[in-house]
Amino acid sequence: MKRSLKEMAVRVILLLAGLVVAHLGVTLFLLADLGADPFNVFVQGIFRTLSSIPVLAFLTHGYTHIAICFLIILVLLIVDRSYVKIGTVLCMVCGGPIIDFFSLILAPMFEEMAFLLKIIMLALGCVILACGMTVVIKSDAGTGPNDLVAVVISDKAKKKFGIVRIIVDVSFVLAGFLLGGVVGLGTIICACLVGPVAGLIMPCSEKLVKKAVGVLVK
Repeated sequence: MKRSLKEMAVRVILLLAGLVVAHLGVTLFLLADLGADPFNVFVQGIFRTLSSIPVLAFLTHGYTHIAICFLIILVLLIVDRSYVKIGTVLCMVCGGPIIDFFSLILAPMFEEMAFLLKIIMLALGCVILACGMTVVIKSDAGTGPNDLVAVVISDKAKKKFGIVRIIVDVSFVLAGFLLGGVVGLGTIICACLVGPVAGLIMPCSEKLVKKAVGVLVK
């Protein structure tokens, strides 16, 4: 059934709310300074490889990130364009500024933080990331690069999202490491934790989105 403009607007708003929550989690994760998340390890690895080539020295990490995101979108447009929606582009464009905003506010509290507390904040960040991400996915208006790849594979292969997400994240980490990325303790925790947590709370997020859409779209 074709959705009305009002329903799509509500779903995009829910996607943006989930995106803000997810990137609050990413910010806590990054500020713990124990490694980057799997996708950024991959981007960092490619950036280091490309920037070492004189002709491509003008590249920045941001340009590389956007280029890889849109390359993923292009591949998925070819594989199955139904997965690429307005929210997918919003996720690619809005993620960075949201992290910058939260980083500015939260950075001072991490300066003198003990190592054990950083581990706790890192794990909390992973859980918050997973919660926000599931709302983004279940808004059915699009999603970010890691999750887009994991959603497509899990749908096509009829496998559990949590397992597929671990495989996707570990693949990103391995590729980034081989290309020159730095892999910290946090990267390993994120690669193993986010997918299963997301898979566990996915049904709750689906109910939340359906209820919100039902209440707001009349």
